[in-house]
Amino acid sequence: MSFLDNFKGNQYKAELEKLRQEYEHLQAFITPEMQDALKIKTEIERLQNEQAIEQQKLNDLKSTFTARTNEIRNLESLIQQKNKQILYLDEEILVQEFGLYKPQYDFASALDYKEALTSIRATQKELIKNKEAVTGDTQWEVNGNKAKGKKMVTDTQKLLLRAFNVECDELISKVRYTNFDASLNKINKSAEAISKLGTIMNISITQQYLNAKKKELRLAFEYQLKKQQEKEEQKAARAEQREQAKLQKELDEQRKKIEKEQTHYQTAFEKIKSQLELHPDNSDLLEKKNQIENHLLDVDKALSDIDYRQANMKAGYVYIISNIGAFGENIYKIGMTRRLNPQDRIDELGDASVPFNFDVHAMIFSDDAPALEAALHKAFEDRKLNMVNKRREFFYVTLDEIKDVIKKNFDKTVEFTDIPDAEQYRVSQKMRGQEVNLPMSNQNLAEQSIENKSVSTTKQTENTQLLYTKWGVYEMPEPYHINFKKGHQTNLKEVNL
Repeated sequence: MSFLDNFKGNQYKAELEKLRQEYEHLQAFITPEMQDALKIKTEIERLQNEQAIEQQKLNDLKSTFTARTNEIRNLESLIQQKNKQILYLDEEILVQEFGLYKPQYDFASALDYKEALTSIRATQKELIKNKEAVTGDTQWEVNGNKAKGKKMVTDTQKLLLRAFNVECDELISKVRYTNFDASLNKINKSAEAISKLGTIMNISITQQYLNAKKKELRLAFEYQLKKQQEKEEQKAARAEQREQAKLQKELDEQRKKIEKEQTHYQTAFEKIKSQLELHPDNSDLLEKKNQIENHLLDVDKALSDIDYRQANMKAGYVYIISNIGAFGENIYKIGMTRRLNPQDRIDELGDASVPFNFDVHAMIFSDDAPALEAALHKAFEDRKLNMVNKRREFFYVTLDEIKDVIKKNFDKTVEFTDIPDAEQYRVSQKMRGQEVNLPMSNQNLAEQSIENKSVSTTKQTENTQLLYTKWGVYEMPEPYHINFKKGHQTNLKEVNL
């Protein structure tokens, strides 16, 4: 350490000592009151600093509170929107559970359900009449007047009950498969809302009246189901009657035709017999006699078949058909017809309601066609496209699965067509310039079948490509070309209208 540093250190010590002495001297002049004031001032400054810090924290909390309040409002608005969407989502979920409703009542007809609805509505009227539909505290006073208080409670009861009934009637009138559970829940929620609105006066819907409304909802729903069921049964019965009438008409016409042939051959046979009596050794006459006898045997057999079909109404054809243009692959209709010519029924199914005709994969004649059809339907019960309407006989299965079931339930050989012709569908695809998708294992077979029928034979001319089919000759479509030419411009303001 240098001399200069020592000198400065001694100087600082001297100044510090001098300041200390001055402080003690001044301290002697300060009274206790002044010392207390100084302490108070120091404490005030400390508290002011703390206040500033806490005020800053408070401002921060206010800002946070405001932000959270805005978030809560936004969330409440979002919740309201979601609650509105929940009703639609509930209905979509119920659509997925379509047909799973278990009826609570087992009435034989829709008329019985209608009578039950009338009875439950009469019960509700009786509950209202006996003041057992809604509760309330009638001990209220209005300006010290009990009569006015009782009237106010009674009027409020009528108002809330009316609102509840209106909402229930609206739900009951529109109940269906897709919204039954949602409607039942809304009735319960409506009763709860009435109770909340009438809390002050102890007004609420009684459980007995609420149960009556829920029972009415179930009865109304099942009434609609029963009406629809009876409608489907009547429709099926009418279809069966039409089918039976067509069958009877076919049998009568076929019988007349065959009897006419029988008369014709019988007359010819009598003439041949007369000629043979004159010329017994004529070989031509003997040959004609044998031919006519064979024809008469065929006629007798045909008449026997008609008698059998008329006597045995269970005899008929079970058909396996598809329509890949309308429904896609592996969708088959399995049905039954008693027609003499089953193809007539197939042609009726392929009317204007579907874009393409049906293709027949198998046509099976059975002495008990309903039993064979029922066996096939039962085997593929869980593969139906329409699980509700049993008259819709479409199934998502493979042809091999159908063959297996038929082998187990039918003891005769059945001829199947594995690849459907689907002629109009394949021609339409060809005209669009799309590749026709066929199973690879049967590609050659299908191409040969189409080629033999001249379905997709095309010829190239100079200007257009033609497609030759059994329905006619069509020009293959070409891409559209639009030419834009810039023409004379017209000023619409100068046009005299």
